[in-house]
Parts: sequence; structure tokens; C-alpha cells
Amino acid sequence: MELNYTAGDPIAFPFKMVSGEVQQHMLGWNIPAEHQGLVHEHWRQFPAVDKFSHYLLALIYFILMIFSVTGNSLVIWIFSTSKSLRSASNMFIVNLAIFDLTMMLEMPHLIVNSFYQTIIGNQMGCDIYAVFGALSGIGGAITNAVIAYDRYKTISCPIDGRINKVQASILIAVTWMWALPFTILPWTRVWGQYTTEGFLTTCSFDFLSEDQDTKAFVACIFCWSYVIPMTLICTFYSKLFVAVRHHERMLKEQAKKMNVKSLASNKEDAGKSVEIRIAKVAFTIFFLFICSWTPYGVVTMIGAFGDRSLLTPVVTMIPAVFCKAVSCIDPWVYAINHPRFRAELERRVPWMGVREPDPDATSTNASTSTTPADA
Repeated sequence: MELNYTAGDPIAFPFKMVSGEVQQHMLGWNIPAEHQGLVHEHWRQFPAVDKFSHYLLALIYFILMIFSVTGNSLVIWIFSTSKSLRSASNMFIVNLAIFDLTMMLEMPHLIVNSFYQTIIGNQMGCDIYAVFGALSGIGGAITNAVIAYDRYKTISCPIDGRINKVQASILIAVTWMWALPFTILPWTRVWGQYTTEGFLTTCSFDFLSEDQDTKAFVACIFCWSYVIPMTLICTFYSKLFVAVRHHERMLKEQAKKMNVKSLASNKEDAGKSVEIRIAKVAFTIFFLFICSWTPYGVVTMIGAFGDRSLLTPVVTMIPAVFCKAVSCIDPWVYAINHPRFRAELERRVPWMGVREPDPDATSTNASTSTTPADA
């Protein structure tokens, strides 16, 4: 029996029986000839991914889609319709949930692609898929930076530093304008392009082409969508932690002078404790952002400037799954930790089993809970 492969091709490749003969299938074999430009030469050296791996990926994305749609829909519904949650700060939370839901618009396409084991719609389908991913990914990154800025202003300057709704609306508009350039440029082929990656059932911007124009694009989008938001987030949270430590030091000194045990000696301090708790939630979201997008950023930089032999289809798909996973984890982090959101969940969807005391009642009680210290 004669095997049809050339020197240097991988030996472990899938086979398909046709008229008693064994034929070799490499990645990209089932993409129409007129759309073979969607497959970079790097991927052609790998054997076609078996159908069970495609089905497993579809199952993972389906589960992520259910959790994301449910969680982010709850966030948008409760934060938008609850009077106690309709604040300027929470407008950013709703904006992040909208970006996360936008990422979920990719999921049905990926699931269908996985069953057909190719990209449905060819170049147009690839562009649509990648546009949703770019818009939501870049928008979510800069929204995390805005949330960090809002937390810093709210906690460090609680009286005159809070962002009002007009300012919040302007910042939200900025997040969408920030996400648009590097979403539209590769879509219109003005700079960069969208192409298939990994299993060839998903698409992203081209980070494998050798030309200097592509390398410049990869470097710019990496800075724009990752380095700049990360720098802003780290800066604002660092300032926030300094402000919190300063506040706690002042409370301890005040407690000694007043001879009381409780640091939250009045309603304002109790309210600040709630704000700090919310800041911890925001920081958790930031940590998830690092865990989800850093691996993908590393993959793109390796593809553009490093050793591409490290980038197998599986290696590139795992970071892509991480990026999708964070969009379904974000809303549940708020469900677990945000006191007012938990209280609303308990009131509106009691079947979820959430138990949270009324934050307003807690703050009021805290204002009368001062106790003389033991002599």
C-alpha cells in the first residue's frame, strides 16, 4: 500500500478510506480552492484535526455560551432595572456585560463550524466571526481599565471624586471608539486582515504572515488592546491600594483616639467598606482578564516574532478558549461578591438560592455599632 506523503511531513496523520486506498488529509484540505488563501502555510504542515476534537471544542463553547448568556443577561437586566443599582459606576459593569455578550455572538458560528470541520461562509464568515471577537476583546480590555479608574476615584475621593452619569456615558463612548479602529482596519484590509487559526474553524487577525506590514500591525494591536489597558489598570489599582491603606491607617488612629473597637464607626465608613468590597470584585475581574488574554497575547507575539514551531493547532486553540471563558465568568463573579447585586438576585430570582442581607440595612446598623474599648 503506497502512502502519499513527502519528506518532512508529519507521520502521524489521519487517514480516510476511499476505494480501498489510504489518503492523507492535512489542515485546510476541505476548504474550497478559491478560498485557500484563508489557510496560512504554517497550518498546512499539521494533520487535519479529528472530528472528535472538533466536537469536544463545540461542546466546550456551547457550555460557555449558556453560562455567558445567562450570567451577562442577568447583569444587564438587574443593573439596568434596579433603582438601587442604577449608578454611574454600574454603567461600566453593564458595558462590560454587553461586550461579553458580543463575544458570545461567535459561539453559534463556531459550533456549526465544528460539525462541518471548516469555516462556514469562507472569507465573509471568517470576517464576521473575527469582528465579534476583536470588538468584544478590545472593548472589554479598555472597559476593565475604565472600571479600575472609577474604583480609584470612588474610593480615594468619595465626596468630590465620584464619576457622574454624564461622565460615565462619555467614558463608555470612548471604550467603543477605542475598540473600533483595530476591528475595522483588518476587516476592510486597510491594515492587517482576518484569517483562520488553530483548528481552522475560528478566525482572528493574521499574526503569521512574514511581511513587515503584518508584524507592525501585530505590534500595534498588542500595545493598543493589551499593553495600554494593562498599564492603566495596574496604575489605577496601585493608587487605589495606596489610598485604601492610607484610609485604614487613619481609621486605626481615629479608633485609638476615640477609644472604640470598630473601625467602621459611622455610616460613611461602613459605606466605604462596601465600596472596597466592590473594588475587590473589580480586581478579580482584572485578574481574570490577565489569565485569559495573556496566553493569547503570547501566542500572537510568538507567531509574529518568535519560534512558530511552538504553535500547533491545539496550542493556539487553548488560549482562545480561555478568552471565551472569561466572558462567562465575569458576571458570576459579580453574582458571588457584589452585595447589592446579590440582594437583588435574592429578591428577583429566589430559586438561585442567593442569600444576602440588605446592604443599606447593614450600613445603617454599622453606624450604631460603636463599642467602647476595653480598658
